[in-house]
Amino acid sequence: MTTDKPGFLKTWFLATRPFSWTASTMPVLFGTVLALAFGGATMHWGRFLLALVGMVSLHSASNLFNDVSDHKKGLDVQVNPVSGAVVRGWLSRSQALTGAILFLLVGVTLGGSLVYLVGMPILYIGLAGVASILLYDAGPVSLKFHALGDLAVFINFGVLGALGAWTVQTGSVSWLPGVWAIPMSILVIGILHANNWRDIPSDTKGGVRTVANLLGDHRSLSYYGFLLFAPFAFVVSYVAVSGLGHLEPRMPWTFLVTLLALPLAVKLFRRGASRHQPVSPTDFVALDGASAQLNLVFSLLCVAAVGLNVLVQRVLQ
Repeated sequence: MTTDKPGFLKTWFLATRPFSWTASTMPVLFGTVLALAFGGATMHWGRFLLALVGMVSLHSASNLFNDVSDHKKGLDVQVNPVSGAVVRGWLSRSQALTGAILFLLVGVTLGGSLVYLVGMPILYIGLAGVASILLYDAGPVSLKFHALGDLAVFINFGVLGALGAWTVQTGSVSWLPGVWAIPMSILVIGILHANNWRDIPSDTKGGVRTVANLLGDHRSLSYYGFLLFAPFAFVVSYVAVSGLGHLEPRMPWTFLVTLLALPLAVKLFRRGASRHQPVSPTDFVALDGASAQLNLVFSLLCVAAVGLNVLVQRVLQ
């Protein structure tokens, strides 16, 4: 299906699905501010930019590989508001595959630069991320087609992103960014699940097993609700446990600012619940894009929480 094709740069920009970049950029930003506030790091702007651009490049490669694979298997044939460039007829499968390989090479090259600057811990984190991208659509055990896609994005575009950013700034690995990034990582799964929930008919027809089509339509709503609201429960629990226990560093109470995003989560759940009688025709088909917006808001509030804590500590000193 061909729609009006934009110019060269805009075509490739839209082909990478920039709406989804919140899943790769926010963990890097969060892991970086955690390293500065809790890891005793001094800001390395060059390393930060290498990590940020590298993550976006790898994410773009993953999106393009996914577009090519889905179109080739006949899974992606209908244009929706957040569709990629292949199904729209803007790029051929071979063009998109070439672009995916180029983005992958850029990401790997930038990652290699970080290994040179930081050391071996980044290599192991980077290899795990690249492996999950390559195995997501291809290989003998394609993660996407065996209901492991949710786990893959949780690890790659959440936990590993924050852990990698922390390590880039501090030079060492810590449990802190990985554990504290779990709430936003769950929201990344929400983006993917909204996509797979919409695609249950085509995925089932194509023999693809996702968590969404294993659960079915009704239970997918319950799962989506969990993915929307669990992050807030995690944050409240982290703050409470930190206050009662002797864990160091403790998650500061300023992280409760993330509750400001709760009304948006409620709104998205209602959109999912009214999928059979939507207020707007795009309410459900574009739910993945809307879920990415929640991920962005929640993640920025997490970053703001770290900044607020630093400010409070300086005032109290």
